[in-house]
Amino acid sequence: MKETSSGGLKLPEGSGKELVAELKTTLEKARELVRELEHKLQSAGVATAGKGEDDLAQRLARTEADVKELAAQLAASERQISRLMNLYVATYQLHATLTPAEVLQTIAEIAVNLLGAEAFAVLLRRDGGQGFEVALAQGFDTGAYPLFAGDEYLGGEAAVDATLADGTLRLAPIPNSSVVAVVPLKVQGEIVGALVVLKLLPHKPSLRPEDRELLDLLSAHAASALFAARIFATKDRRLRTLESLIKLARGE
Repeated sequence: MKETSSGGLKLPEGSGKELVAELKTTLEKARELVRELEHKLQSAGVATAGKGEDDLAQRLARTEADVKELAAQLAASERQISRLMNLYVATYQLHATLTPAEVLQTIAEIAVNLLGAEAFAVLLRRDGGQGFEVALAQGFDTGAYPLFAGDEYLGGEAAVDATLADGTLRLAPIPNSSVVAVVPLKVQGEIVGALVVLKLLPHKPSLRPEDRELLDLLSAHAASALFAARIFATKDRRLRTLESLIKLARGE
């Protein structure tokens, strides 16, 4: 499957890409209509100045209002298409690999490129259910935070502890917490970890309402993609070990 780059992530060829292309074509037609209306608006303005008739002035006002409304609808459509495209790319990329390290890298790319996170960590429940490990940390040194000890989350952050307990998405401002967001990571409804956003990039002072869709997507898909990759990697290692033992027994 061929892929094309999109904001640091990759967009697969196929129905999704064709849909985006069709939407872009529709937007271009809308832009052309706006340009035609603006031209007519200017022409109507000249006619009004020459004739000074009230009906032309009214037509001019209506045309101007139509242009503004269409421009606003066009801008809203572009934003919606951008959000849908980002969600499509993110979902595809999370499930496009069965390598745990690549899934974590994809989560990091989504956090940075689509969410605007500068410092964040992915916490995952340890095997056996005892505590949480830091599977990924970016943009900060875990040693500088009293919440972490190497690759282990020690607990004590109110929002993080609460989300790990009840699976609720929490966004700043959060009482008794300095984190920007805590996104629960779930597999079949079970809480297995969290994405903790500690700081946003300078160009993004706060999370926007439309970011909620992306956070919900991460909550639903990130953990399942990562655990599927881990299971595959474990089985692949066992298979290779078995193949090696068979070859050894055969004297190969």
